[in-house]
Amino acid sequence: MTDSEALKKLINSKGLKLKYVAEYLGLSSYGFALKLDNKREFKTSEVAALCRLLNIKDLRIKEALFFKQRDDLKSTAN
Repeated sequence: MTDSEALKKLINSKGLKLKYVAEYLGLSSYGFALKLDNKREFKTSEVAALCRLLNIKDLRIKEALFFKQRDDLKSTAN
């Protein structure tokens, strides 16, 4: 699950527009919105492209953004 709010804040902090990021990934604005809303999953290649675009090199940040667990999953895992 993607931490959409954190991803949007990071995109904004880099001075990028969501439409530009969608085009960079080869997606329509609608397709990108579906992924940001966690209605569709990002492909591995899209995660890699976003990391390049946003200069994400730290694996912990990548995991926090793209592999966030839902709170209800955390409680059942313990």
